[in-house]
Amino acid sequence: MRLLIAHLFLTMSSLLAQGVALPEPTFRDAGYGPHERHKLDVWLAKSDAVTPLVIFIHGGGWAGGDKKDVPPKLVNFMLAKGVSVASINYRYSIIAPLPAPVHDAARAVQFLRSKSVEWKLNPQRFGAYGISAGATTSLWLACHDDLANPDSKDLVERESSRLQAAVGMSPQTCLEPAVITAWMGDQVLQHPMIARAVGAKKLEEVKKPRAEWVRLLSEFSPITHVSADDPPVLISNPRVDPLPATSPGSAIHHALFGMKFQEKAAAVGGSCILRIEEQATAATPKPEEFLLTHLLKPSSGVNQ
Repeated sequence: MRLLIAHLFLTMSSLLAQGVALPEPTFRDAGYGPHERHKLDVWLAKSDAVTPLVIFIHGGGWAGGDKKDVPPKLVNFMLAKGVSVASINYRYSIIAPLPAPVHDAARAVQFLRSKSVEWKLNPQRFGAYGISAGATTSLWLACHDDLANPDSKDLVERESSRLQAAVGMSPQTCLEPAVITAWMGDQVLQHPMIARAVGAKKLEEVKKPRAEWVRLLSEFSPITHVSADDPPVLISNPRVDPLPATSPGSAIHHALFGMKFQEKAAAVGGSCILRIEEQATAATPKPEEFLLTHLLKPSSGVNQ
């Protein structure tokens, strides 16, 4: 985790040194639900037509981070291409464990879709860009069935939660302790994310999880929901670390998560590109380019 934070800090410092600043949002702290963490910022692209939307979901193991962590480069790049951007907060797992952090993000998507007419957003061209735990949420939203409830008295809940593209930066595509221990080694459960996600008091508890924890960790593993009708996904990792993982930070962000997700997508006829930065070639799209490719093409349906 410290390695990832250091990498992100250096990246942000480099961007600031280049004069890349985060522009003032069009709307700051727009409320999408009743909790104080149910807030989002929106940057609307200048356009006479409706615009696609990229939703940034911050990392922090579902227990830290903030919508202010949105990369200035991402916002500026998308706005220059006529794509609007939103950055969301959500309840931390230490405030409310699963399903809260992920379902909050789903409601944020639904809320933003409910604002499509007012904010001139194209509801058929919504994408997500997430880092670490935010990447896990982004992939879950991409793969999970639509949460829209057309009969709800809450008009936001009637909107679609589906995405048309998703980018996951160093995601955890599976949360099931037995599975990820077999993949990465014992270090992966030494990271607090999994325990905190279900409200476990001690890290050791997730080695023999309760039945309800097993159900939750399976349900909120994006790989559980991969199917042929999912939107296109790109997963990015800086490198492929040794296995078994030598530290909790390396384990919880290992590229093997992406490799396993890509294998599952290929097996069911889905679309997943895996980008390993230190191995990437010109033929492998960058995350921002990937989103543009899929969000700027003509649209014909919300669930594409």
